[in-house]
Amino acid sequence: MADQIIEDELDDVRIVRALEEDIIFGRLAPGARLTEDSLLSRFPVTRHFVRQALVQLEQMGIIVRERNKGATVRSLTPAEVEQIYAVRELVQRQAALMIPLPASEKLIQDLLLIHKEHGEHIESGYLRGVHETNDRFHLTLFGACGNKYLVQTIELYMRYSLPVRANSMADRTALDVSHGQHRLMIEMLSGRDNWVLAQLCVDHLQPSKKRYIGLVEG
Repeated sequence: MADQIIEDELDDVRIVRALEEDIIFGRLAPGARLTEDSLLSRFPVTRHFVRQALVQLEQMGIIVRERNKGATVRSLTPAEVEQIYAVRELVQRQAALMIPLPASEKLIQDLLLIHKEHGEHIESGYLRGVHETNDRFHLTLFGACGNKYLVQTIELYMRYSLPVRANSMADRTALDVSHGQHRLMIEMLSGRDNWVLAQLCVDHLQPSKKRYIGLVEG
């Protein structure tokens, strides 16, 4: 019985992870429909697990489910992007301002290790690794603000902006710029100017936002 429960949980994880990757890395475009029948033909599971996976993806903010319409990959309008990023700028600026500076050596070393791994994934073209280490970097950095509710809000809006952030994944130049800004953030942790760190954290958000809006409007 226990083995079956574990296997069922793994099925859920596999479906969610596969669809999340398809969406994050552009194999499923914004607005694409996700029907239960098409997912059943792709994954050897019951309809129950397909539905559970869709619920999880909706909670993550990367699909939308509507009555009588089914599920679609979340597509954001320019106005929605502006509103989401207005919140991201507010909460990330505030978190950066609350980080005690100079930061602890442990925080700096933890971020340097993540930064190194992030760079290795960029070089190898492993986009899943790039995505995961990017998120880990930011949550580790902002976690130093000491307010878990603020960090939870940051993480929530990172999820809401996944369609926007995903657009930069295939752009090597954009990844290199982002990686370089991560390094600057780490260097600023050794100083005492929270305002400069906070502004860099806000500036860091702008390229992917502008790129996505440009594509939608274009």
